[in-house]
Amino acid sequence: METEKDKHLPEKSPSFASREDQDHDNQHHVPDPNMNPEQDHHQNNDDNNTENPESSTEAEPKSENIEAENKEEEATERNVEESPPPPDFSEVCVEIDQFISDLSSAKCQESDPPDVPKVVEQFAFLMEAKIANYDSTESPMKWNQLSDGDSSSFLEAVDQVSKLTISLTAFSSESKYNSSINRIGCILQRAMSYLEDEFKSLLESLKIPDSPSSHSNQTDDQSASQESNATGENNIFLGYSEEVVSNLNRLAKAMRIGGYETECYQVYIVVRRSVFEETLHELGFQKFSIDEIQKMQWESLEREIDSWKQTFKQFATVYFARERKLSEAVFTDHGSLTDGLFSSLTGGIMIQLLNFAQAVAMTKRSSEKLFKVLDIYETLRDVVPSMDDLFPEEIGNEIKSEASLTRSQLGESTVFIFCELENSIKADTGKMTVPGGAVHPLTRYTMNYLKYACEYKDTLEQIFREHQKIERADSGTGSDYDYNSHCGQNHNNHKVQQSPFALQINKVMDLLDTGLETKSKLYKDTSLSSLFMMNNGRYILQKIKGATEINDLMGDTWSRKRSSDLRQYHKNYQRETWGKLLSCLNHEGLSLNGKVVKPVLKEKFKSFNVMFDEIHRTQSTWVVSDKQLQSELRVSISSVVVPAYRSFLARFSQTFTPGRQTEKYVKYQPEDIETYIEELFDGNATAMGRRRP
Repeated sequence: METEKDKHLPEKSPSFASREDQDHDNQHHVPDPNMNPEQDHHQNNDDNNTENPESSTEAEPKSENIEAENKEEEATERNVEESPPPPDFSEVCVEIDQFISDLSSAKCQESDPPDVPKVVEQFAFLMEAKIANYDSTESPMKWNQLSDGDSSSFLEAVDQVSKLTISLTAFSSESKYNSSINRIGCILQRAMSYLEDEFKSLLESLKIPDSPSSHSNQTDDQSASQESNATGENNIFLGYSEEVVSNLNRLAKAMRIGGYETECYQVYIVVRRSVFEETLHELGFQKFSIDEIQKMQWESLEREIDSWKQTFKQFATVYFARERKLSEAVFTDHGSLTDGLFSSLTGGIMIQLLNFAQAVAMTKRSSEKLFKVLDIYETLRDVVPSMDDLFPEEIGNEIKSEASLTRSQLGESTVFIFCELENSIKADTGKMTVPGGAVHPLTRYTMNYLKYACEYKDTLEQIFREHQKIERADSGTGSDYDYNSHCGQNHNNHKVQQSPFALQINKVMDLLDTGLETKSKLYKDTSLSSLFMMNNGRYILQKIKGATEINDLMGDTWSRKRSSDLRQYHKNYQRETWGKLLSCLNHEGLSLNGKVVKPVLKEKFKSFNVMFDEIHRTQSTWVVSDKQLQSELRVSISSVVVPAYRSFLARFSQTFTPGRQTEKYVKYQPEDIETYIEELFDGNATAMGRRRP
């Protein structure tokens, strides 16, 4: 019988209730010496009945109460001793497996499902405690700090929750399952939330390698080598250790089984896309709109193109391949899903990079842009095919199509820019002559431009052929290149097959020759005009011979013709300058009746001296910068002038009276003539100042 006192006893755990009550029974009440009997009596009553003091008058004798209490406490102790220990989690899981099996059997046989056993409630209670232990609000356990045993145990438990959820949900129409479905579903949701957070945390734990993009003075090969080292030759997972990748795989699998694959994929895409954007920045590539690129100064755009080239190669040959390996390692046995994830991540980056290339092709075309445009073209041509095995067929075809379109736009821009060289030559109609007959700036510019362009010879050949095919297709005349209709003709009237690019080079050279001929006529001195053509012709020939690619295009026939032209200019110069001087040394009119006519001799020496002085004074200021040509000219002049003068002097100098008369008319000795010839073509206006009076 439960007494009033029993109703108001404080709740205690069974293990501590018995011990405390026993101590109470063994105590003997000791009256307080300072308390009078009345107070002591009331105190005892208060101890026995705290809720209703008045009940003490109606209470049974004290000894009976104590006996009743002892009986009840003994019964409580027996109940505690007889209650079973807490259920073992592994045993609960075994029973859950059996229940899942029963549900599956009922589903297959379309029979009534069994009632929800008590073990489901036990399982829910234990899982809630387990998840709370991992996913503490204040300090959740980090996945990378868990031991293999703890992480495996947790994932096995979550797997059990997932399976139970799926099995229960199959009977969602059964009202008796509603409560269990809701509770197990909440447990699964919390477990998935924890796994999602840890999945994201692991994805964000990578280290992005330092980029070597700051080493702007390095060659492409050196940069590529350093980039490869920076990402780690053995690190195929882009900054993740194999242990981290293994954990990512386990978490992804658990989330997929739990029906949270969409959340898992979204987290993966968001984090990896953010990493890619950061990597782009580390490599020095910035995202610009087409309008921004159109307005950019060329010097700035040139630097951005260099960054683009390095970034494109790095992503196409390293990052994309390793991203593919990473996604395959994280999401194993799900090829189609891996393809989707990889395409979603890398496709956006590829379009971003291709958009930059397209924007460059759309900028205002000018000659200085040719080589950077060719760099972009070659990068796309050489690198895009290396990605064939990375992308699913549909996405791969889309990327190749976009890259091909971009290449076509760059090719069109290249043809236009190169053909602008013709216009720049035609437009150079200045009436100012180059001092000293030196190499004209237009010649230097054109030949250096062609020399560098021919370093891209194969690419330009390809571009011009493709461009011609497009033109022929648009005109309806066919798309095949007809060599027979594009032949150069050598000087033996033999046709020589030439490619479209070779024809373009020859056209430029013909325009340059025509322009130089026109400019040479601006000189009043025909000797200087010939020297100007020699200087420019020699410069052109040396540039051609010094570059294998352009030399192959021009051919031996062209080189022989150029050399022949140079010899002709040389002869013209010799005739105009030194032929006139040598006419002063002929013997015509010097002898009369076997005697030297002194006045005529004096006039000849006088004319020679005046003319040589003028030639030396003038042609010392003329310029021949090619040392070999300069030497050839001096040697050829000396070989003609010095022997003739020495012979003339030896024969007629004795005619003069020794002394002042000889010195008056014989101003130069043959050795002096040689010395002064060596001073020609130095561009030195003060050379005559060294002459003796």
